[in-house]
Amino acid sequence: MMLSWIAALLSWILSAHLAQRLCFPHFWKDALFLMRVIRYGARLEIYRRSSRVVTVVDRFVQQAQRIPDKAFLIYEGVAYTYGELEQRSNRVARVFRDAVKEGDTVALLMSNEPDFLSVWFGFCKLGCAVAFLNTNIRSRSLLHCFSCCGAELLVVGADLLETLEDILPSLQEDGITVWCMTRESPRPGVHSLLDQMEEASQEPVAAERRSVRCLRSPTLYIFTSGTTGLPKAAVITHLQALKAAGGFWVYGATGSDVIYTPLPLYHSAASLVGIGGTIELGATCVLKKKFSASQFWHDCRKHNVTIFQYIGELCRYLCNQPTAENEKDHRVLMGVGNGLRQDVWREFLRRFGDIRMCEIYGSTEGNLCFMNHIGKIGAVGRSNFFYKLIFKYDLVKYDLVREEPVRDHSGFCQHVQKGETGLLLSKICSQSPFFGYAGSKQLTERKILRDVFVTGDAYFNTGDLMAEDEDDFICFRDRVGDTFRWKGENVATTEVTEILGLVDFIQEASVYGVQVPGNEGRAGMAAVIVRPECTFDGKKLFSHVLRELPSYARPLFIRLQESLEMTSTFKQQKFALVESGFDPCSISQPLFFLDCSEKSYVPLTSSVYDSIVSGQRKV
Repeated sequence: MMLSWIAALLSWILSAHLAQRLCFPHFWKDALFLMRVIRYGARLEIYRRSSRVVTVVDRFVQQAQRIPDKAFLIYEGVAYTYGELEQRSNRVARVFRDAVKEGDTVALLMSNEPDFLSVWFGFCKLGCAVAFLNTNIRSRSLLHCFSCCGAELLVVGADLLETLEDILPSLQEDGITVWCMTRESPRPGVHSLLDQMEEASQEPVAAERRSVRCLRSPTLYIFTSGTTGLPKAAVITHLQALKAAGGFWVYGATGSDVIYTPLPLYHSAASLVGIGGTIELGATCVLKKKFSASQFWHDCRKHNVTIFQYIGELCRYLCNQPTAENEKDHRVLMGVGNGLRQDVWREFLRRFGDIRMCEIYGSTEGNLCFMNHIGKIGAVGRSNFFYKLIFKYDLVKYDLVREEPVRDHSGFCQHVQKGETGLLLSKICSQSPFFGYAGSKQLTERKILRDVFVTGDAYFNTGDLMAEDEDDFICFRDRVGDTFRWKGENVATTEVTEILGLVDFIQEASVYGVQVPGNEGRAGMAAVIVRPECTFDGKKLFSHVLRELPSYARPLFIRLQESLEMTSTFKQQKFALVESGFDPCSISQPLFFLDCSEKSYVPLTSSVYDSIVSGQRKV
């Protein structure tokens, strides 16, 4: 009898196992991953409920006390320990102890370097919020950043001081104090910081200066391009910073890992996920001033890198490098990032070995995150029944022509079927708050859809078209609205349109993104109407965009139009323009291409088009 019961039990276990493998092949991976997410979330809840809230900077101080002699940062071959950067950030705090007060905002305009962290952490130790300024933006856009985040003090890197030349008088008129990472004052009205730091004490300021009463108070402002034109200051709370810092840990990383970060620190991927994640693990970060495809694998071998951060473009650049014999001779086990295209993903694995590519989906300001912990090629994340209980998101039908969600006769949005493409929305609630943007409530409100499924509900509009397949994998399809991505950066078409409108011979412009074979994202293109009394001047336009726009935002293609289509609500109709692309054989209107060698927009001929499409001419 006992043997029959055992046989029956084993038979049931085997049947259950086979059923699980057939019907729920990812069950155990999902369960283990979800357990790590819940475990980390429970820790954040403990932080939230404790009498003294723990922040990312608190975690850094704890790690500096626990492992003071361990390398925290490796930069240009030099190792900086946790203890050394702790002391250096203390010096920054000492310099500004009496110049700022709790709750002030300080702006930081610096390239990737160790003192980026020293200044960041130093001001956080004084209870200040820090605004990370994009090092590519200039003039009017840069001034706008100060007005929306309210910063009254700016620290600028020595290599970036000249970028302030046009606006320095305006900053001084507005009472904004400028400090430069030099030992001597480089010009009147600009204070030197390095000499002050060298004279300051390395002893910590009182911990009470950085004490936080609520995890939902702002700690950073990270600027992101959106549908409103000028950069928007996304509010990053201590809660969001802590969540992002758990990304590596949730994917299974440990303190023994060496993390390679070639992305700019003003981006949330490098600062929140990269630096924050390194701190959470007690690991080591190899910080690169600027990404170099030719030096990437050399750096990884030299420093025994085990994890690297990427965007889709980065991996494509690596795949475009000449083949080498030792391409798989490295210790890299994992890549963490976003935007990896399927064909590049496959080629990357073929060229460089069995590296676990971990896609993370989420915007800087958003309230939703997807993680592809299974590693399915082409998916940005994975969902399941339990995940949907915690994170409330929906995919709804979207009208590409009207550029708005489709609503039924009752005025509510409509769900898409499995496998169909829809606009991704994330419910705003206590578990998934949306903190919006600094400077204007209107900016925040524009990212919120209300009365989506029931009267009174509110959802964050990601602006992304996604699809969820039958196996619960989430795949990215495209961006909608007035934003597209090029060279790893978001391009706000409204801002580019305004800049083009300053040119004397342009009457009207419509900016959009077009796909270029072999390239990630969409390249900028502008349909313009030339004023009746003027003629198109390619050299003048080239000089204008070179001066006013960062490289990734400059339109590569210009299309001359006699008129621009409008919607019934007087919005520019771009759908047909996007669909027609930039092929001179199918477009009757004159086309021009941004040619850096000629320092002009030159006619886009069939031969030029063929050289771009074939990859002979780099864009």
